Amino acid sequence: MNDRIKEAFNQIQADEALKSRTKAFLAQKTGNYSRPVPRRQSRALTACAGCACLLFLLFGGRWLYFTPTSVISIDINPSIELGVNRFDRIISVDGFNADGQKLADTMDLKYKNYAAAVELLLENRDIAALLAENEVLAITVTGTSEAQSVKIYTRLETCTSGHHNTYCYMSSSEETAAAHKSGLSCGKYRAYLELQALDPDITPEEVQGMTMREIQDLIESLSKDHPNVILPDSGQTPGHHGSGSGHEGGQRYRNGHGHDR
Repeated sequence: MNDRIKEAFNQIQADEALKSRTKAFLAQKTGNYSRPVPRRQSRALTACAGCACLLFLLFGGRWLYFTPTSVISIDINPSIELGVNRFDRIISVDGFNADGQKLADTMDLKYKNYAAAVELLLENRDIAALLAENEVLAITVTGTSEAQSVKIYTRLETCTSGHHNTYCYMSSSEETAAAHKSGLSCGKYRAYLELQALDPDITPEEVQGMTMREIQDLIESLSKDHPNVILPDSGQTPGHHGSGSGHEGGQRYRNGHGHDR
């Protein structure tokens, strides 16, 4: 009887020893499920993370490049607007009337530096012919970045200094939004506001079909009948505008800051 009890007790001890050895073996092989990820799997995870970063940079960079931060409005009779990104490159070319759309479709301006693009427009045969016929060309700069807009305005003043009947202005982003809502380019909208102060019945549709020379001549004519009207943003009475580059014939226009040039 005692021998059988002793044998059974020894068997239990043997089973416990086997369990302990089995646990130790499994722990060694699995690292208690905390061992490092295999090298092949680690490389796959690293590659996935790299792809995610690359996609982020590509789409993020694309958004930065193709987001306009300034707008250059060029108006003579073709009315055209150039969208400028933070890197001073043209990313959009929009016509605001039939002549402007034709000009936008025929000129290769996208992705050029804004100064080079404006020079190409000034050298365009049709625009050069209009300026030779004493038409007026207005260049208006606006944007969400005041520093960039001022830089562009200053650069374009220098670029246009030798061009006959060409004038540079600055405008606000709020005015730009209002201009587009009314269907006008920034430059024509500024002229429209001056004209509206003298003739409240004038409509954006009427102004859209006029050349900048026609608008300015009408402003000059109405100013004689309303000498005490203060034009928008000028702080001056009609007929006391800053003179533009190379202008002849006695008419004077205000620049974007309301100072004489």
